[in-house]
Amino acid sequence: MPTKEEILEALRDVLDPEMRLSVVDLGLIYEIGIMNKIVNVIMTLTSPACPYGQTLVDEIRYTIKKLDGVEKADVEVVYDPPWNPEQMASDAAKDVLGIW
Repeated sequence: MPTKEEILEALRDVLDPEMRLSVVDLGLIYEIGIMNKIVNVIMTLTSPACPYGQTLVDEIRYTIKKLDGVEKADVEVVYDPPWNPEQMASDAAKDVLGIW
């Protein structure tokens, strides 16, 4: 079974289609839980009206299920707390987004 760190590393390949930054660097992944070969992810989107929301959820699920030992990946999208790139994005993402 992969660790949380290994899952996060794999999710760095999942890019927001508009911003071309990873969901990890954007701070969209809130929690990862691992239990009995099931990975549960709690995440958010850059906006509740994000047109790529389902695409991102599907990509995250697919990426996690490819990892050795994972039988199921569940992804829950929440909007509380709302995404705030100034607080949640990595420094690299802030550079690209022009936030400082």
